[in-house]
Amino acid sequence: MTAPRTPTPTARKVFGRLSLPERTYVTDALRTETVGGVLLLVAAVAALIWANAPALHDSYETVSHYHLGPAALGLRLSVEHWAADGLLAVFFFVAGIELKRELVAGELRDPRAAALPVAAALCGMAVPALVYTLTSLTGGGDEGGWAVPTATDIAFALAVLAVIGTSLPSALRAFLLTLAVVDDLFAILIIAVFFTDTINFAALGGAVLGLAAFWVLLRRGVHGWYVYVPLALVIWALMYNSGVHATIAGVAMGLMLRCTTREGEEHSPGEHIEHLVRPLSAGLAVPLFALFSAGVVVSGGALAEVFTRPETLGVVLGLVIGKTVGIFGGTWLTARFTRASLSEDLAWADVFAVASLAGIGFTVSLLIGELAFEGDPSLTDEVKASVLVGSLIAATCATVLLKLRNARYRRLSEAEERDEDSDGIPDVYEQDDPAYHLRMAEIHDRKAAEHRRIAAEIAREGKAPATDTGPRTAAEVPGGAGEDGHGPA
Repeated sequence: MTAPRTPTPTARKVFGRLSLPERTYVTDALRTETVGGVLLLVAAVAALIWANAPALHDSYETVSHYHLGPAALGLRLSVEHWAADGLLAVFFFVAGIELKRELVAGELRDPRAAALPVAAALCGMAVPALVYTLTSLTGGGDEGGWAVPTATDIAFALAVLAVIGTSLPSALRAFLLTLAVVDDLFAILIIAVFFTDTINFAALGGAVLGLAAFWVLLRRGVHGWYVYVPLALVIWALMYNSGVHATIAGVAMGLMLRCTTREGEEHSPGEHIEHLVRPLSAGLAVPLFALFSAGVVVSGGALAEVFTRPETLGVVLGLVIGKTVGIFGGTWLTARFTRASLSEDLAWADVFAVASLAGIGFTVSLLIGELAFEGDPSLTDEVKASVLVGSLIAATCATVLLKLRNARYRRLSEAEERDEDSDGIPDVYEQDDPAYHLRMAEIHDRKAAEHRRIAAEIAREGKAPATDTGPRTAAEVPGGAGEDGHGPA
């Protein structure tokens, strides 16, 4: 007698269909990021025109380096500095909320599901850093910029998707969003660990006490922007004066917000605040940062140097080749060793195309470039130019690859959106619901009755034989061939 066979567990699908709540959240988040990405693109182009037009260049420099703020508090900063340290704190605050939500309610909650974006993000940061380091060592350049090509700009990537009009499936969009969240986390850690030279422990201690007060107020259920906004500004100012990059304060406060719902709540406090702040981040903070960071002088000679100087060439190769190879390789290896199978709707070419899209490293890459070469303004501008060039090449490659598959993406997107029973829920999420099939039966019955009514009316009016169901001859077909096979019947 043979022992009963143990059923084989169902293989986990990579990039399978999202759950309906997750799909709704991703759609809403990506819609805002896409609009922000378009504004970011406009701001970057405006910065390049402003900085390179002979009649406008001096005004760009004047505005960027204009100082304002209370000197007594150590906050008399240039406009460019305010954009990088102040406005980007809002961006990282939203990133902190996104990360917290992913950890407690999203893809990162399940360790098996989290393995894919985490591994892809880690490889997508390690390989570009390695590419930069090897290029720099080979050419005798400065190795301090290894972190510049490690970051992905999700808003810019989504703006490219919006411009080229591809209907990327929601599972791949969700992967791109989760990948960017993890990417932002590691970028924050890199900034905190590698770009903090000296620490003012008194100011840092004050920032920590402020964060503790922020956490206590949240746990006690205290409401009111007039409480949290002033406290957040104090925490940010103390963090800035501590020597630790001030954007760390933003992500720390974002991580403290509760992102799970309780009884009687439609949305968690974190989701509610993210909904309010995300438009400010995507529509104002990040575009203004781009306006005062992307304004580098670009000339034929400067562009040529991007491909000859080891530091700048390392950034370009890191973004274009390192990001693509790292993310695709990390995804493939994770799927291979966890025995997960790719969704039957997709091919590995689709993953490769999305990986190339992640080579658009704009906002955080520009920020890290400023930090890495802070003492060398000339090299800082050249590295910024290389970030722009690398991102442009990556966007072009991704556009070509995604366009090749766009017809299939459009069909998948239409299938995901189809709602024939008009109940507000896509049909693909109701295939196992008997009520859905009963509703569809009623709809088809009504359509069949309508067609029978139209057929009967046509028959009564003598427009067609009511009982003639046989095939028509060529002579009966209007405009068909006659018996001689040449002219119409």
